[in-house]
Amino acid sequence: MSEWGFLTNHARVLVCIAHDPGARLRDIADTLGITERRTYAIVTDLAAAGYVVKDKDSDARRNRYQIQAHLPLREAVGRERTIGEVLDVLVGKTGPTGSPGKPRRSRPGAAGNAV
Repeated sequence: MSEWGFLTNHARVLVCIAHDPGARLRDIADTLGITERRTYAIVTDLAAAGYVVKDKDSDARRNRYQIQAHLPLREAVGRERTIGEVLDVLVGKTGPTGSPGKPRRSRPGAAGNAV
């Protein structure tokens, strides 16, 4: 039986960045079981599309990533969804810097609003 998942590597990298905006490419690659080169290509894709902004930290030694949670998904799935809405489902409520904040409490009857 072949292995497969519901999320693309692009989405999985985005989730890793949401969990730790200061994560190194090597750490993301190890977490996801993909090469560092592939991780770099994915982060470059996400940055080129505007979903992630790369900044150097105060030491100018490491990148820090900021997710642009307000941007819509590339694919139309029902109504237009934003990156932030998807990350809210996957990692909890995201703050203005794209880092996780307090998890959202489920509301009664909200099950029909799944992404």
